[in-house]
Amino acid sequence: MGSSETDETLESYGTEIGKRTNSVTRVREWVLVEGDRLFIASLVSVAVFLLFLSMNEIGIISFANDDSITRLAGGMIAGTFSLVTLVVSINQLILSQEFASAGDAREQLESVMSFREDVSETTDVAASPASPSRLLELLVETINEQAVALDDAVSEYDDAEVRELIGRYTNSIEESTDRVDDTLEHTQFGTFKAVSAAVGYDAAWQLYVARNLRGRYGESLPDDAVDALDDLIGTLELFNTTREHFKTTYLQKELTRFSQLTIYCGVPAILGAMTLGFVYADLTGPTISAVYLPFVASALIAVVISPLALLVAFILRTATVTRRTASVGPMLPQKDPDAGPFDVTDD
Repeated sequence: MGSSETDETLESYGTEIGKRTNSVTRVREWVLVEGDRLFIASLVSVAVFLLFLSMNEIGIISFANDDSITRLAGGMIAGTFSLVTLVVSINQLILSQEFASAGDAREQLESVMSFREDVSETTDVAASPASPSRLLELLVETINEQAVALDDAVSEYDDAEVRELIGRYTNSIEESTDRVDDTLEHTQFGTFKAVSAAVGYDAAWQLYVARNLRGRYGESLPDDAVDALDDLIGTLELFNTTREHFKTTYLQKELTRFSQLTIYCGVPAILGAMTLGFVYADLTGPTISAVYLPFVASALIAVVISPLALLVAFILRTATVTRRTASVGPMLPQKDPDAGPFDVTDD
């Protein structure tokens, strides 16, 4: 075994959303993926309200010019209509994926049933759970058990370096599966926490290492170790498939929810922009006292940008999840070509 195999640690090259290093990382993860999207959108609207109030107090902007505000209100109305139209188009695209003929629906059903049978055989249960979070939990527990079995099978292997490498690999699997299992036990599919735990579990890296171990040392390892390694590879492949399916299902639900909320917020936003224009429609100037005008105008602007705040909140999450799961299986674009734990030069 080359020096690169012993010097490099078996660290993950994946997302590992469950790990937290500092407060900045925790805040970033909460904003990007974990925080409630409605709450994030509300924070954006409140921030806009406070921003306009603050700039008015400092003297950077003013709400006294009728022409500027009425032009702004007209632009807001046009922009809100465009955003709502875009969201309706996204919703139609999602719905188009749901339409299927009887033959297509039957093929989908047969493929799902075949997959669930594979899960049942791999995890040694009578029937795989119907709940997506429980199914993921079952696969994670099976991966943990197979990693323990692999570690036990090489406990008396002659080559100390290979034994140490496999030991570090199985220890990393046990740590990550315990973390994900704790999360999945207290979640239900429909909340992002379950999807986040599945996305954060770096099965692609574990599958990459397992296949390398199998290819390099399969002929010299004990038979029970090879069997345990083959079982682990099969379960990791099933986990990758399950995660991709549930991730796609969740993103469809998320985008559908985003479409509904945008429609709900779109009508108040348009009415708010119209109200802002009417406040300045009087020939004598604004119909509201100058004392309260900054508060009213800032509040109406915050209402108008609420659909945009929703777009920001939901796109942050969906784009982050999609970026972190851009590849399926042991294809690791974030991994350095010469990074460990295996020497990648030609023999």
